Amino acid sequence: MVRVPFRAAAHRVRHRLSQLVRPKSRARRPADAPGGLGAGNGAPNPYVRALGLLAVVVIGAWLGLLAVGSIRTPVGPMDTNMTLRPSLTGGSKINVSPLGALELDSHIAPLRLDVDVDRLDPVRSQALVDQPERFSGLQDEVTRDVAAGTRELAVRSCVAVISGATALGLVVYRRPRRALAAGGLALTLLAASGVSAYATWNPKSVLEPKFSGLLSSAPSLVGDARSIVTEFDIYQQELARLVTNVTRLYDATSTLPVYQPDPGTIRALHVSDIHLNPAAWHIIASLVEQYEIDVIIDSGDTMDHGSAAENGFLDPIRDLGAPYVWVRGNHDSKVTQAYLEKFRNVRVLDNGRAVNVAGLRIAGTGDASFTPDRTRPVGGKAAAELEGMRLASALRDQEQAGTPVDIAVAHDPATARQTDGTVPLVLAGHLHNRVNEQLKGGTRLKVEGSTGGGGLRAVQNEKPEKVRASVLYLDRESRRLQAWDEITLGGLGLTTAEVSRHLPEENLKKDTPASPSPTPSPTGSPGRPTPSP
Repeated sequence: MVRVPFRAAAHRVRHRLSQLVRPKSRARRPADAPGGLGAGNGAPNPYVRALGLLAVVVIGAWLGLLAVGSIRTPVGPMDTNMTLRPSLTGGSKINVSPLGALELDSHIAPLRLDVDVDRLDPVRSQALVDQPERFSGLQDEVTRDVAAGTRELAVRSCVAVISGATALGLVVYRRPRRALAAGGLALTLLAASGVSAYATWNPKSVLEPKFSGLLSSAPSLVGDARSIVTEFDIYQQELARLVTNVTRLYDATSTLPVYQPDPGTIRALHVSDIHLNPAAWHIIASLVEQYEIDVIIDSGDTMDHGSAAENGFLDPIRDLGAPYVWVRGNHDSKVTQAYLEKFRNVRVLDNGRAVNVAGLRIAGTGDASFTPDRTRPVGGKAAAELEGMRLASALRDQEQAGTPVDIAVAHDPATARQTDGTVPLVLAGHLHNRVNEQLKGGTRLKVEGSTGGGGLRAVQNEKPEKVRASVLYLDRESRRLQAWDEITLGGLGLTTAEVSRHLPEENLKKDTPASPSPTPSPTGSPGRPTPSP
């Protein structure tokens, strides 16, 4: 009794697919009839047939990949599952349960490589614990395992795609020749995808990974800002080092491995546009502790109306645990500025004033306008650019005096752009979105999003605004930007966290020899950890 409706449903599905790819022959129509075909042989539209065949190939290939397009393979002491998945953007995703995931923009193709790290094999991991000297050769072993697994996955995926498309073609067309044509087209599309992936393969994609889950807060998983420039080589080697460090992380159980600190790195936390959101102080305090921040740089709009009644909101700045450099935004008043100037750990910058903080020389200026009610600024862009010209003049004066500025700060990007060519790095806010741009004169402009998630007024938006901040890594000797981590948190009830690491283009182009990785301390010895992206 159950089989009758099941067979009827299967027959209906097959009939619909047959109608799409093999329309019924129609009666001949004269050439002058509407839509006539001249000869009028009733043949289906060739475009419809081609689209139908393509649909059969894509669906069949996808089903084949779902069924058998994955392999289980050991990678060092880890047991992994490698899979190819259809994707509009390509790339690679490494799932390290229960720590989170790592995404890489490794290639552009309609296929994505998923690597699931299932478990740590107790026998192989115990062998590493008993023989620590084997860690030195673990990267080579992992590289070989990854290469072997990728080759096996490629072969299996070819078989899965061709088999799936051919089988579905046989079900739909019921003609072996058409089914083989579907399999051949599937092979052609897979080959084209492989060529696209090969042509767009980016071995440096691991330099800018995107972490989610606990990986975004686990320290020392990939190394510090200095080592990220000198130690990254090619994709497979760095994937190997990642797995090696994850192995050590698992082996340390309750104690995360801690790398030796890099004395040449200054960590600056860039925040902006807090807009009276009290949750921002807890986030900043957590980042200061986790990343051991040397200096906090706030590019303005800390307040919403700039009134004296709001001044008490600023009091937590005293207890953030790091010097606080601040410039006035268009929502901050001179009253706000005067209140902050009384704090011992706050350095208020205005009219091009420069200060030395945490090994950096920082100069900045307040916003040219005060618009607490979000009206159009008096003077608009022209006033902002004029303020930027004054700041650029002050920066040139500092250069001539022998005290060049390392970082300039302004609230409005229109002001910041005027400093091009006078300072290596200029920070701004105001837009509530991130901007990273290398200006024509060589200055890098970095605009931060809203660290307050748009503030209390964000409830007026259709979607919650995300909370954004960035950790900047600067060399202590040259005081130049080495790398930065962009931290993005879900706003107003969204419990998402994402950290992505980026390098300046000039560092990406460097061909520096690899140096030995620092040795982790399984006992959690004192030292300054560098959180990974």
